[in-house]
Amino acid sequence: MDHSLIIALDFASVNEVQKFLQPFEGEQLFVKVGMELFYQEGPAIIHLLKEAGHQIFLDLKLHDIPNTVKSAMKGLARLDCDLVNVHAAGGKEMMQAALEGLEAGTASGKKRPYCIAVTQLTSTSEEQMNKEQLIPVTLKESVLHYASLTKDAGLDGVVCSAWEAGAIREKAGDSFLTVCPGIRMPQDQTQDQKRIATPESARNAGVSSIVVGRSITRSSNPLESYQQWLKIWKGVN
Repeated sequence: MDHSLIIALDFASVNEVQKFLQPFEGEQLFVKVGMELFYQEGPAIIHLLKEAGHQIFLDLKLHDIPNTVKSAMKGLARLDCDLVNVHAAGGKEMMQAALEGLEAGTASGKKRPYCIAVTQLTSTSEEQMNKEQLIPVTLKESVLHYASLTKDAGLDGVVCSAWEAGAIREKAGDSFLTVCPGIRMPQDQTQDQKRIATPESARNAGVSSIVVGRSITRSSNPLESYQQWLKIWKGVN
């Protein structure tokens, strides 16, 4: 899944998803299903997207006691998604339990989904982290700490901002995935994201995969926007 462009399907219903995907008929996409969509539509939306041939990042950010996360991941593994995630703040034991659940729930002969951990949300500023989470270090130090913890737990990578991706790659190696939301074109609004980057700067930082939502999903011509994003992300003139 290296160097993927993942489209965030931040919609409230399957009808909205189907309408959005109509122009993409014949395209094999990598899409993200988050809480909003999954909690409304449940596993049915995953089955629909898999039947259409799309790769899926199921972005539920599990964060609970280890046994609960293990059981939840065992069930999610049966959905045959390509990528799932947890919160690194849940700790090493919880992350290891997530992997155990995925291994147990993955059908024999199939590869388990990639599992990554959220470090600090791209909507979080250093001031917020210091004051509200009471973490008295720089945001970069916190992200690197969580990335190291995630690697020690055996996970495949992290969700981070492009700002930290280069340092994570230096610390954890090139095979450790960095999946980065908060990617914007220079003319785009930042909306609720704080640590944003352009696709070019993300590529230059060695980011594994970028997650793009409204710049494509709210475009008047989503297919054209997707193709433009893909060219820029891949460095194609």
